[in-house]
Amino acid sequence: MENKIKQYHCAGTLKGYFVLLFLIFFLFAMGCAGSKKIIFPVEQKKSVSKLPNSFKPYKIGNNWYKPLMDARGFKQRGLASWYGKYFHGKKTANGEIYNMYALSAAHKTLPLGTWVRVRRLDNGKTLDVRINDRGPFVKGRIIDLSRGAAEKIGIIDEGLIYVAIMALKKKRKRTKLRDNSPSSFYTGAFTGIYTIQVGAFLDLKNAEKLKNELDQCHENAHIKKGEDNFYRVRVGTCSTLHQAVKYEELLMQGGYNNIFTVAQ
Repeated sequence: MENKIKQYHCAGTLKGYFVLLFLIFFLFAMGCAGSKKIIFPVEQKKSVSKLPNSFKPYKIGNNWYKPLMDARGFKQRGLASWYGKYFHGKKTANGEIYNMYALSAAHKTLPLGTWVRVRRLDNGKTLDVRINDRGPFVKGRIIDLSRGAAEKIGIIDEGLIYVAIMALKKKRKRTKLRDNSPSSFYTGAFTGIYTIQVGAFLDLKNAEKLKNELDQCHENAHIKKGEDNFYRVRVGTCSTLHQAVKYEELLMQGGYNNIFTVAQ
């Protein structure tokens, strides 16, 4: 009898010991799981909220566009157009009401609020405008001027002109029609080194696929990765803007859409 009591006591002790271990493990596991549920989702939400809507990629038709995070050093050459009465009084991309008589413009990727200097390549006239809208979403065009800006720089009747644009370091409160200050940006307006951007991808494999396709028929097909992690596929090397325009036409005949010239 005494042995049975001892065996029962030992069994009960071991059972209680295992129950205690199980409870400790369970409470520890619940504590770890609880900490994960609280900490990680909160951190993820904070990281996403840091990116304003104006910098998020957006889609027009079948094409995606990725706004630049910074406009420093931005330069581009190509066609400028203008838009007016149909959009007058409607909201722009940054939430403002479009005033076709103000000096503003639309660009696909420059940060909203950026001031850019627009220079006509035929007569040298310049004008500073503020980017407050997105566009133009037409092949070959790099900037859409408001009617007021188009009148000041003189393209109302022509509709389309070739321009060079440059992001300014600081926002400007006043605009000028002419700027005669010396700047290397304004020298050699028709000459330089130009290449044609055919596509931009977040996935390197897609960029390499397009690069290899272009490489079969075109020279200098290459990929350039930007600070925004987009892989830009570019092709060709042109020494004048006229050559670049002809190259664009050739690529468009080959079925490539949404291409534009980049000044290097």
